[in-house]
Amino acid sequence: MSSLNSTVSPNAAFVRPQFFYIKGFSNIPHVKYYYIFLCFVYAVTVFANFFIIFISYTEQSLHTPKYVAVLNLAVLDICESTALIPKIIDTFLFDSQFITYEACLTNMFFVLFFTAMQSLTLVVLAYDRFVAICFPLRYRIIMTNTSMFVIIACVWVFTATLILTLVLLITRLSFCRSIVIESYFCDHGPMNRIACNDNFPNSLHAKICTAVFTFIPFSLIVLSYVCILSALLRIASGEERLKAMKTCTSHFILVIIGYLPFFITYIAAFMSIFNSNTRIICTSLSSTIPPMLNPIIYTLKTEEIVGAIRKLYKRNKIITSVLNQ
Repeated sequence: MSSLNSTVSPNAAFVRPQFFYIKGFSNIPHVKYYYIFLCFVYAVTVFANFFIIFISYTEQSLHTPKYVAVLNLAVLDICESTALIPKIIDTFLFDSQFITYEACLTNMFFVLFFTAMQSLTLVVLAYDRFVAICFPLRYRIIMTNTSMFVIIACVWVFTATLILTLVLLITRLSFCRSIVIESYFCDHGPMNRIACNDNFPNSLHAKICTAVFTFIPFSLIVLSYVCILSALLRIASGEERLKAMKTCTSHFILVIIGYLPFFITYIAAFMSIFNSNTRIICTSLSSTIPPMLNPIIYTLKTEEIVGAIRKLYKRNKIITSVLNQ
């Protein structure tokens, strides 16, 4: 595939190809079943997250700062899956692996933007739990719906600025050797590596984004849980301690699901343990499975949502019985 650019001299001043070729998997039998599985993942993700949005919007008791952040996470889960999975299906299941230069950068922006937003939203949820448990008497003063909307708006603007800068820096790269992207979407790292001019600014900004959207958020979440654990140990009543701990269970599980696969894949890739196919499977699953599991975990592990579902069921049951009379 790199031969498509063989007519261009490596010493050419600047080469911007019309198309890129997304390579994806190599020599895996029955790989189409994996893409069909991703169709199922996408359907469950959209349905489950829309359900969370519907419950959070219609149930008055869930109009709280915590559930403003949960609703934001549900929206991000749908957006990230929509930016990633349909394109994967179109690219590989229907053999449409060529993508235009502009479409490639657009795909890169939305996938990276929504992924980064998910990470920062977990930090916002950790901050909410930190204030609720460490400063319970001041929670309603510090955390209001308005303040949560402002925090989330700032996170959206901040993330969009950094990711847009990351993507726009790609436009300064020349691709005179190859147009083959060794990934399952227009991933920044593989694109950066096939550039044939100086990519130091791109690599530097990518490392900054990795730190800002992965390592720093994870460190802040760990720090918040250290403070939460310290506050829980000071609670005299075991029943009250358990009740406070339960409010963090769903978020804690989301953090494990969101970060652990990424760190395992990141370390394995850094140590060159995974081959290309294994890396693509692991990174694609770590990007697509958490958005599907997030709403399921919140539905099963959060008493407020379980209570809201019960109230909605009883309300519909009453309405049905009245209409049938």
